[in-house]
Amino acid sequence: MKIITKKSLGQNFLIDMNILKKIVNLTNIKDQTIIEIGPGTGNLTNLILKNKPKKFLAIEKDKDLALILKKNFKDKLKIINDDILKINEKLLSKDKVIVFGNLPYNISTEILCKWILNLDFKKFWFHCLILMFQKEVADRIISKFNSSKYGRLTILANWKLDVKKIIDIKPTSFNPKPKIDSSLLIFLPKKNFFKIKNPRNLEKITRIFFNHRRKMIKKPFNQLFNGNTEIIKKLDLDMTLRPQNLDFETYYKLACEFENLRS
Repeated sequence: MKIITKKSLGQNFLIDMNILKKIVNLTNIKDQTIIEIGPGTGNLTNLILKNKPKKFLAIEKDKDLALILKKNFKDKLKIINDDILKINEKLLSKDKVIVFGNLPYNISTEILCKWILNLDFKKFWFHCLILMFQKEVADRIISKFNSSKYGRLTILANWKLDVKKIIDIKPTSFNPKPKIDSSLLIFLPKKNFFKIKNPRNLEKITRIFFNHRRKMIKKPFNQLFNGNTEIIKKLDLDMTLRPQNLDFETYYKLACEFENLRS
């Protein structure tokens, strides 16, 4: 069957063998449960299988590709022909998993945010996430506060996870070639993180603050807290700062204060 890439699914298949080998060597795969998101033509899939995982699930939305993968790999892995955004990732395996994903650029942030907001307090469903993003998105995820790229995605991603960039990847490593560079990131669960009862509150706080990213924080703060001076004093907030000038911990504390006001 001839493979026809679908722009609507953001398909760019990684073909650079050096990069593929670097990806599978990032963690121990042997006897682990593996989930691969968007295996495409199976280039990474093949290398993962050579490392002898205990169990292997591959989630591929494209029906044609899912059929090719089933034909090529037969019973060596389980192919799930579905949309990752519609799947409850925590129900895929009883074991903790290692996730590999060359994520479609058009929904990569949506996938990551869904996973982060669904994380449990005490138990992570994965050992690590090894994910490919558009470089611009990866730079936002790993940015520092007081920088222009620092924003909602940075704060959410770094709440419960340690994030590290592994490598930047040029368009020539893919077929078809994307118009932009990519970056490979690894996410590891943090042992200690700020306790927020409902992650949706952190999502709301950051969304409202960064909707006004070029303005002083006074406006979004008043929108959320009705000018509560006690919180301003408690968190030692300077109302003339802009959203990018507040560090991670301040946003986590703001989410907790927001919860306290509604409890």
